Amino acid sequence: MKKFIFLLFFIFLQKTPVHAIETSAESACLIIAETNEIIYEKNAYEEMPMASTTKIMTAILALETGNPDDIVTVSSNAASQEGSSIYLAQGDKIRLKDLLYGLMLNSGNDAAVAIAEHISGDTKAFAEKMTALAHKIGANNTFFKNPNGLDETGHYTTARDLALITSYAMKNPNFREIVSTREKNITLENGNILYFSNHNKLLKMYEGTTGVKTGYTKKCGRCLVSSAQKNGVEFIAVTLNAPDDWNDHTAMLDYGFSSAKLMTVASPEEIIKTVYTSDNQEIGCVLKDNISIPVFNNKLPDNVLITHLPKTLSAPIKKGEKIGEAELIVNNKVYKTTDILSDRNVQKRPENKNFKTTFFRVIKRIKKLYLQ
Repeated sequence: MKKFIFLLFFIFLQKTPVHAIETSAESACLIIAETNEIIYEKNAYEEMPMASTTKIMTAILALETGNPDDIVTVSSNAASQEGSSIYLAQGDKIRLKDLLYGLMLNSGNDAAVAIAEHISGDTKAFAEKMTALAHKIGANNTFFKNPNGLDETGHYTTARDLALITSYAMKNPNFREIVSTREKNITLENGNILYFSNHNKLLKMYEGTTGVKTGYTKKCGRCLVSSAQKNGVEFIAVTLNAPDDWNDHTAMLDYGFSSAKLMTVASPEEIIKTVYTSDNQEIGCVLKDNISIPVFNNKLPDNVLITHLPKTLSAPIKKGEKIGEAELIVNNKVYKTTDILSDRNVQKRPENKNFKTTFFRVIKRIKKLYLQ
């Protein structure tokens, strides 16, 4: 009888799904920023509107295609946008980078249109570029119709796509600087001062928060994208239509950090490969940098270290001299690169025409290559 009860208990443990966290969101996704590995998801591939989280793409596209020091002249169309605003007036002149602060901190719909018109001439052309960049990133279920996220037919994304877009954007230092800023004062050319305050409460509520954007319309509900970093690991969390989004993100990020760490896959202390100079002298190849991958629950993603070395190395070579490069490929994408260095000093040998000596050196090299 005891064996039977134990068996039932074992089956129950094996087959009952464990929900590590619960969220109020209709759709949610949590990824490791560096590898884009999904840690938690809830309807993450469902196509949904995303309100002002749209502006993540607006900002990164503007940074990649515009000049931050450009002076933007605000049109009547931009100044008359409904919803959240930084209160621009027609004819105002403002730096593009300052507009980006207004876009991402105060969620200015007027700033979004001013940016789009400056870069592409009109919002439609800019939205087409937004969609093209999303698809290039791999967010293939995302389509933009405007730069600010106001409700419009055909304007949608998925939680998974939005996480990918944010992961891409957060690799841009200027974008990271903007979305991590809590407050900002900027001065227009006419001398007027605008004050911006970041709507992302997690910057104050959650230790390690690095960004990124809030959003809301009646149709979309509350939308939020956040990022946080601890002990070298950064997570990106996305919720769409989440009544309790602040607590959702706290729970998701806590869950991620509870079992996250950096795992070393190659270090400068180990010889990754042995090569030979043209005069048959052995060299150990070592990496310049330690290469680590952020992992969850000790699960290492698919990875391979690829070395790029010249066909011929010629002495003399100094210890620590660069002799090639290495790439760590994670999930079929280049994750990190570093130099390959020589682990020793190698002096050029005087020419030796003794056939017997040369023959045995070649044999020794063949043994090393095939038996190591």
